[in-house]
Amino acid sequence: MSERPVALITGPTSGIGLHLAELLARDGYDLVLVARNAEVLSQLAHDWAQQYDIRIRPIAIDLSQAGAVETVVTTVREHGLRLSVLVNNAGVGVYGLFTDTPLQHERDLLHLNVLALTELTKSFLPDLRESKGHILNVASTAAFEPGPYMAVYYASKAYVLSFSEAIAEELAGDGVRVTAFCPGLTRSGFQHAASMERSGLLRLPEMDAREVAEAGYRAMLKGKRVAIPGLFNRILVASVRFTPRRWVAHLVAWLSRPKQNI
Repeated sequence: MSERPVALITGPTSGIGLHLAELLARDGYDLVLVARNAEVLSQLAHDWAQQYDIRIRPIAIDLSQAGAVETVVTTVREHGLRLSVLVNNAGVGVYGLFTDTPLQHERDLLHLNVLALTELTKSFLPDLRESKGHILNVASTAAFEPGPYMAVYYASKAYVLSFSEAIAEELAGDGVRVTAFCPGLTRSGFQHAASMERSGLLRLPEMDAREVAEAGYRAMLKGKRVAIPGLFNRILVASVRFTPRRWVAHLVAWLSRPKQNI
């Protein structure tokens, strides 16, 4: 059993997840790092264990595959760890018209963005109730609007937002604080992984991944139920709330079209 609080974070090898994981390490949490890239995980575990004098358990696994969550839970239990923080950060996107994108890519997206997040939350709730801990679910400003050209991704983030707000209310009496963190465009590897290089959305302002992570971390510690970093993103979300949904969908489609078609 760890004498320090333990945090599990998915997708900690780059972008927002990397900086969230290091913030937890800096504050003395022992870490369980879950991602696909075994080499990067091993290097992070080595560096942070020495720098911050913490214990780190890397788990190299693809959470979009069936049975992956069960493997993670079993590994955590076998090492006698009990979580105080769960950060569901891992997520992927698929760019393109829904009629053209590969179904398997969208199955993997839903498995990672929705199913794995839900299963991890359910599996570790007993720990988090006991520790009166935190859950940070990384959603997106996409959660507030329909998203032509990334229809399944936007829908998955709407699920994360709704799910997080609902269980935040259910768990309030248990002392578990749940935060839905909704960043907008962020300088990270996400856009490349989602094949978004041609998307007109990339002309919009981007935030620095470290700055975004720090905002999410502060929101989690304060127990905020919904947190949106950056003034531009907050204005965007506020404007969506007062605009007819059909107009929003049309605007997002116009912004998201491949650049040469705009």
